[in-house]
Amino acid sequence: MSLLNIDGLTQRFGGLQAVSEFSVDMKGGELMGLIGPNGAGKTTIFNLISGFYQPTEGTISLNGKPTAGLKPHQVTSMGVARTFQNIRLWHDMTVLDNIRISQHYRMGYSVWDSFLRTKKYIRCEKAIETIAYDLLEAMSLKEFAEELPKNLPYGLQRRVEIARAMSIKPHLLLLDEPAAGLNSSDVEDLIKLIRWIHENFDITIFMIEHQMKVVTSLCQWIKVIDFGATIAEGTAEDIQSNPAVIKAYLGDDNI
Repeated sequence: MSLLNIDGLTQRFGGLQAVSEFSVDMKGGELMGLIGPNGAGKTTIFNLISGFYQPTEGTISLNGKPTAGLKPHQVTSMGVARTFQNIRLWHDMTVLDNIRISQHYRMGYSVWDSFLRTKKYIRCEKAIETIAYDLLEAMSLKEFAEELPKNLPYGLQRRVEIARAMSIKPHLLLLDEPAAGLNSSDVEDLIKLIRWIHENFDITIFMIEHQMKVVTSLCQWIKVIDFGATIAEGTAEDIQSNPAVIKAYLGDDNI
């Protein structure tokens, strides 16, 4: 059974068709890239997968279960985590609390437990904190646990965002342009981090990225869209020599 199956996905906003009959079938453990020019519809696809939008047409299934009508937190509970092109962290909370708070959708205690600080509340909070510290240590962030994200370099902020996504132990991780805004040194570290995550966790990764070095270094399969429609798919070697891809990125005069 596929982990993620998308069939005939179409999204319209009024008269604008942002995505047109997009389909993909991802098995567990894959690392796939989604590329295309600015405005091609890539982030719209991620918003549809994660429940921020409901598709105009087509279906999305996770482990064989349709996601139609589900809200983002319900999709998250099915094992989907994501990051964003523009880093979205709670900058007035510590790195540790950024990781802790992401787990509270499954905290397992009631408001009354929290108010009365029951044994159940204390037990659940201790478990959440242990998971958070273990993850920070695994991702070389433990020394920054009590630091505010806004005081960290951009590359470390991106690492914190990925750690927060990983804290829910997702089956599917959606990375939306993780290399955006990073310098060349940080990009190398990011490639190593994503490869390490993919090799050491039971996780499937679907990634949007403009930096081809990241895509070609990591992705086993790449889909290319332009104006919402799929124009090519294949290995990195296939994509780099595809005339339709070259045209979409560079224009007719450069072919």
